[in-house]
Amino acid sequence: MAEPIEEMTMTTFVELTRFKVAPDQVDALLAARPAMLTAFRADRQGFVDARLVRLPDEEWLDIVEWRSADDFAASRAKGANLPGIAAFFAAIAEVVGDEQGALADPERDR
Repeated sequence: MAEPIEEMTMTTFVELTRFKVAPDQVDALLAARPAMLTAFRADRQGFVDARLVRLPDEEWLDIVEWRSADDFAASRAKGANLPGIAAFFAAIAEVVGDEQGALADPERDR
């Protein structure tokens, strides 16, 4: 018996984190980003990709894709457990907002 379509289709889970970075920490944030991504790829099961967007007023938006909500939750539980991740987080002055949800673009998940 075939599985229902909902169970066969993998949905990408997206984490959107808006944060502020002081002007004197921008270079540190950008310098730490490659090591953070390397650490995520090595240590975070289900990590798909991440994009960093610079916004006005010292704000940034990190768009992180996960295979599932469970993978995201497991990553969040680990926190800044590796130096590359900790260095990136240390450059953040304030988290402004944090949202998560399923990607609603069925063409992208195929």
